[in-house]
Amino acid sequence: MEPTGTILFASVGVTSFGFDVFSVAVPAPSDDGAPDASEFDERRHTDGVSVNFNAQFADDAGDAVAFVSERTGAAGLFLSRPGSERPEPLPAAEGSLFHDRPTVRGGRVYFVSAHEKPDRPFRSWAAVYAAGLGGGEGGAVERVTPRGVVDMSPAVSASGDLVAVASYGDRPWAFDFRVLETEVAVFRAAEPARRVVVAERGGWPTWHGERTLFFHRVADDGWWSVFRVDVSPETLEPTGAGERRVTPPGLHCFTPAAVGRGGGRWIAVATRRKERAQRHVELFDLETERFSPLTELLNPELHHYNPFFSPSGGRLGYHRFRGAGAPGDSVVPYLQPVRSPVSSLRMLRVNGTFPSFSPDASHIAVNGDFFATPGVMVLRPSERGVVFTSAGPIFETPKATVRIARVEFDPSELTDDRKEVGATVRTLTRPEAGNDAFPAVSPCGRWLVFRSGRTGHKNLYVIDTARGEEEEEGGGGVRRLTEGEWIDTMPSWSPDGSLIAFSSNRHDPANPAVFSIYLVRPDGSGLRRVYVAGPEGSAEADQERINHVCFSPDSRWLLFTANLGGVMAEPISGPNQFQPYGDLYACRLDGSGLLRLTCNAYENGTPAWGPASAGLGVEALSLGAPAGEDPMGQFDEPLWLTCDV
Repeated sequence: MEPTGTILFASVGVTSFGFDVFSVAVPAPSDDGAPDASEFDERRHTDGVSVNFNAQFADDAGDAVAFVSERTGAAGLFLSRPGSERPEPLPAAEGSLFHDRPTVRGGRVYFVSAHEKPDRPFRSWAAVYAAGLGGGEGGAVERVTPRGVVDMSPAVSASGDLVAVASYGDRPWAFDFRVLETEVAVFRAAEPARRVVVAERGGWPTWHGERTLFFHRVADDGWWSVFRVDVSPETLEPTGAGERRVTPPGLHCFTPAAVGRGGGRWIAVATRRKERAQRHVELFDLETERFSPLTELLNPELHHYNPFFSPSGGRLGYHRFRGAGAPGDSVVPYLQPVRSPVSSLRMLRVNGTFPSFSPDASHIAVNGDFFATPGVMVLRPSERGVVFTSAGPIFETPKATVRIARVEFDPSELTDDRKEVGATVRTLTRPEAGNDAFPAVSPCGRWLVFRSGRTGHKNLYVIDTARGEEEEEGGGGVRRLTEGEWIDTMPSWSPDGSLIAFSSNRHDPANPAVFSIYLVRPDGSGLRRVYVAGPEGSAEADQERINHVCFSPDSRWLLFTANLGGVMAEPISGPNQFQPYGDLYACRLDGSGLLRLTCNAYENGTPAWGPASAGLGVEALSLGAPAGEDPMGQFDEPLWLTCDV
């Protein structure tokens, strides 16, 4: 029997992206300084609905674009034409939750999809596919990537004859998730199984004519840089001196774009420089080896991503935040429907983190992001008008001061004409106790389980929800649930009250990167591990990184985030994701029946699972009338990308 209910979860940043696809006229090469921004003629190619990104021109004139959009609740493929009110869907893989990098060539569209499950865990589902644009049997989706191989970031030459990809080949994932250890491989579109590796390290290839590839990677000096390799048209093997660096040190250059037809003098790159916080698209002159600013002259305060040229080189596209006041979606939604692969599950993305259902599932509580409201989360209430939170730097050391608090308020005051309501806050744990966080309440409402670092190690404890750490004779006090020199964290109480689930690295305490699911009874008995990736003793079981576990409403299923599906796309090509491999999964209490519920290039986490009948109108999520809040466009560049090289 399939699981049922409503799942709420968070994805890092995506609700604020507000991306649309734009293009500008490419200026003529000049030796006398920066181009004139008034000649750029910036055009918007997408309609402001949802998030639109990773485009390519679909015609010679630079008018039609193929792009990725989240408008259907998952990353789908669309084509935008001038004069058309709505984009038209492109051929895609039926049932796939993830598509990326569409390229239209010779009546076919090439793209990445992730709808076919690999034969083992810890492998990306990403592969390249192609389909005809004419409909009928010619529109059937064909897998281009050989079975057992992982490909992403495809580039198709102007003739449509050659394809280049960033590829893991058939190698297992090495758990790299910032700088991917991919190679650049080339093959003929008619013979995808006969491929040649032209660069052992690199990603995001782009064709410059039919014989030259540009790609990016981190150079030995630590700067992301663009490299070039020339290939033989007969053998596809590298020619000449092999790969060579094109862009200089001192700035980061990535996601290059070249003119596919005839080559040309320019390549375009996204850059990060020491003197600015924004990512901008610049032109790099291959003859003079000089940069020319482009998007910085138009929108200096906005990030610009993933440039692409029209086939003739006359226009250059990219995606960016559409801008405050621009037509289209402008408010960050409180709730965003997401396509579910299980028909009996409704899935909603929240604007914030750690969502929690009220006991009657008529309201939820949501914490803000980790930086705007650090260390404060809201979890499942145990009684009407009561919320339990933890306040402080929850991800810091065991002895950092983080306290569990009880917040009481009058639910009748939650009306549209009130921006604030009064509340009484009482801390339940002692400040000297250390890092007390991640509270979860028992179904009866009397007990609360939480993680504490009070002994120098993070383990689980139980307290009375009303009295907290008062003296035992008054009915309070704290009871230790788990004990050991490891990390036990993020507990969740089953709705039937019989079990507590949590994440722990107790099977490998010296490794802070591996976590698995454990179950224990509220009295501390019956502790056991739930094996998800593989059976006990297997190498796969000890590579799990599983967190944010919670129960289904009927207490028969577990919901969690995990690294089982690897990475779907190159993380450097988008805004910050702390762990761009985090997807939601569900399994039964014994680890069987594993279901993948999300598949995208974002970190998805902090889920909550409520009943199918949950009444989740936006009026339950805010004291105000709007269906969301400003400001859209507020997101971070990768926090691990630094110019202090």
